[in-house]
Amino acid sequence: MKIAVGADHRATEVVMQVIQSLKAAGHEVEHMGVNCDTSNGNGNSCDYPDQAYPVAKAVADGAVDGGILLCGTGIGMSIAANKVPGIRAALVHDEIGARVCRQHNNANVLCLSADMLGMRIIEQIIDAWINTPFDGGRHARRLAKITAIEQGREPSTVTDADIPA
Repeated sequence: MKIAVGADHRATEVVMQVIQSLKAAGHEVEHMGVNCDTSNGNGNSCDYPDQAYPVAKAVADGAVDGGILLCGTGIGMSIAANKVPGIRAALVHDEIGARVCRQHNNANVLCLSADMLGMRIIEQIIDAWINTPFDGGRHARRLAKITAIEQGREPSTVTDADIPA
């Protein structure tokens, strides 16, 4: 799987571990976003929207198969990524959420908290997210309704013709 990864200053150390773990599992990883190196002691910060956008855009454009975003809480990344049409970013705190966001919502961007989760659980969440397929069925109808909302349409107007096979 080709995965775009981004993080703000609160997650610079964690994202490097995530990248190493993904590569070790055989995934192709693109580290995206602006440089927010905090190792110089100056406390350089970087804004999460600047990190979320290139990852979400790469996913929406089909340049990568999925995206992983990390910040202090994961909340800001989730909000910013979900502004990109076609993105279904899910903030996840456990393996159950990782599986359900793929099965039911076909989440294409995974958002994680670097401050509230340890590396072991982050790796377990990522593994569950990557290895869980979308269930389709009634969930495909719901995703078509989300797409309608993105297009400024009333979701209740979605018909069977709007639902991808």
